[in-house]
Amino acid sequence: MGKIMVVDDALSELKVIESILKSAGHQVVSYQDGELLEDRVVEERPDVLLLDIVMPKRNGYEVLRGIRRDPRTKDTPVVFVSSKNQESDRLWGQRQGAADYLAKPFTAEQLLGVVRQFVK
Repeated sequence: MGKIMVVDDALSELKVIESILKSAGHQVVSYQDGELLEDRVVEERPDVLLLDIVMPKRNGYEVLRGIRRDPRTKDTPVVFVSSKNQESDRLWGQRQGAADYLAKPFTAEQLLGVVRQFVK
């Protein structure tokens, strides 16, 4: 299966996502903040990055812009996983370079469906 990187400042959210992905056979690498994330993406080489938007220090939009600017990480698929569920949030995420957008709360099926797009 695939290697999935998950970034969410809420530990409970990380644990739920990890549990769903691991039970489906995926390898999961988790972080609670976006600090130095470009370097982490280079080291881990995930198939897809699931990224929260609302986080302290660097929000998801800032993190994604950094990933897109870095030639080492610019092609890594990033999916926003966020409670920000307005159409404007989705559009802004796409403009920043997000490959997809998953609104919280989500079902296990929705999460795995999004991941399947990027893990062959």
